Amino acid sequence: MAIQKTVYPEFKISAKVVYVPSESRPDQGYHFFAYKIAITNLGESPAQLMSRHWIITDALGTKEEVRGPGVIGQQPKINPGQTFEYDSACPLHTNTGSMKGRYFMTTESGESFSVEIPEFYLVAPMAIH
Repeated sequence: MAIQKTVYPEFKISAKVVYVPSESRPDQGYHFFAYKIAITNLGESPAQLMSRHWIITDALGTKEEVRGPGVIGQQPKINPGQTFEYDSACPLHTNTGSMKGRYFMTTESGESFSVEIPEFYLVAPMAIH
């Protein structure tokens, strides 16, 4: 008897980060970063992004976890070859930090799987010497 293995769609996640000086108050320990995420479906079947789990770490090692449905109020269905992009932001108490996490997805047949969000870094220009 052959065991059927479910093949989940492959996804590529990329992030671009920008420090936002107009929203930051470095003298008060408040640094504001905007980021754009691109989620590309490299597989052969669609999947829907149902929820997210972020781990945000500042320069002091303080971790904050953020969980919630979808992204920016949406639960997008991402078809093969399609890229879904969205903008969001993250304030930090330090001028450097990082973000990583997982997206939780569902196939059309209702099976769930997760996609790793590779770690990316939040670095204010004044942090670079």
